[in-house]
Amino acid sequence: MMNLSPELVTILLFGGVLLGVFIGLPIAFVVGGVALTVGFLVFGSSVYAVLYQRLFSLVHNYTLVAVPLFIFMGIMLEHSGIADTMFDVLYLWLGRLPGSLAIVTIMMGTILAACVAIIGASISMLALTALPPMMKRGYDKALACGAVISAGCLGILIPPSIMLVIYGPMAGISVGKLFMAAIFPGLLLSTLYVGYVAIRCALQPSMGPPQTAEEHAQVSLGKKVFMLVKSLFPPAIVILSVLGVIFFGIAPPTEAAAIGAFVATLLAIAYRKFTWKVLGETTLRTFRLTSMILLIGGLSFAFVGVFIRAGCDRVISETILGMPGGRWGAFSIIMLIIFVLGFFIDWIGILFIMIPIISPVGKELGFDPLWFGLMIMVNLQTAFMTPPLAQGIFFLRGAAPPALGIKIADIIRGCVPFIVLVLVGLGLCVAFPEIITWLPGKMIK
Repeated sequence: MMNLSPELVTILLFGGVLLGVFIGLPIAFVVGGVALTVGFLVFGSSVYAVLYQRLFSLVHNYTLVAVPLFIFMGIMLEHSGIADTMFDVLYLWLGRLPGSLAIVTIMMGTILAACVAIIGASISMLALTALPPMMKRGYDKALACGAVISAGCLGILIPPSIMLVIYGPMAGISVGKLFMAAIFPGLLLSTLYVGYVAIRCALQPSMGPPQTAEEHAQVSLGKKVFMLVKSLFPPAIVILSVLGVIFFGIAPPTEAAAIGAFVATLLAIAYRKFTWKVLGETTLRTFRLTSMILLIGGLSFAFVGVFIRAGCDRVISETILGMPGGRWGAFSIIMLIIFVLGFFIDWIGILFIMIPIISPVGKELGFDPLWFGLMIMVNLQTAFMTPPLAQGIFFLRGAAPPALGIKIADIIRGCVPFIVLVLVGLGLCVAFPEIITWLPGKMIK
């Protein structure tokens, strides 16, 4: 064992993680290896007990059972094919607006976000459904890509969100309240995205040409209403089966996740898309994604155990609390740290590493834990759009049909305005905290 100061241990732990990430090693092995190495130097063989206890406490957390259930629900809905019909119907209604296809993409992404809790699935569905018609009508590539990624990433914020399921146990906050608190911030971001596209395309019509009057008049109003109700009915059933039972106090999030998975399976059967092959693929993908999340989470949680036992949490707390500008200065530093980490570290790693460290700081600063947590969740929307480690960019690049000629440069250029809009959304939630706190207060206990 070595007698190292908490300040030096903090530098070794964070420095080791950043070095491993820059080299390109998997985040799970980086945080686990750094925790084991530094922990052994500081605590000797007793570090094994620390790591075991942290791992054990995480994998036995009952709330996290909702993670595979929500993943299963999202993948099963992806197979059901509800996205294709919904896109066509929304375009029938909104086709005359400037940038209508991009607006429909964002609206459909918002609806899917409340059904599909996996951004990979959401972005893939939007890329296959929305990108080809946008390219066919001459939409600006950057605008089209930005609309797809920003809308697809809403699925990690708007409930049922895996991010919120993970955050709740980490910060000791009710997942049900987090679900309700995230609805309006998610809708706020969606509104900002739609507003930006509409204004940009109104000023520059060539970026997103609308339907012609002749195309828009081809379907009668009565038929449009029928098609809209028919296309929105399946997602409405899913949303009510999960968020409805939570809001009205019928079931907690874990049981609601099971209901959602069951309803998603019924919808796949109703749409005649359910087969034993689909069930097998859905189950296998669920196992893979859940295993990845729990592996990263377990090793990150063990990392935090070493971090806290070495007194590094006090170093971070004292540093942040000592920043100029009072509590808002400290809050700004926390938001900046989360934003910068999103460039280099996967959101799962950020959650499991940072939340146990900074959530107590938020309480010391006197912020509502629910509001503080949602501000971090909204901030993390940027992590999916900021390279070099931007999952949303890579998901879109992989899902976009090669014939469209979409390049990484087009995608990055398209993400920039939407990153700015996320920051605007953060500012609005600071100015009007009720955007986050009002709906959870109306929940039935």
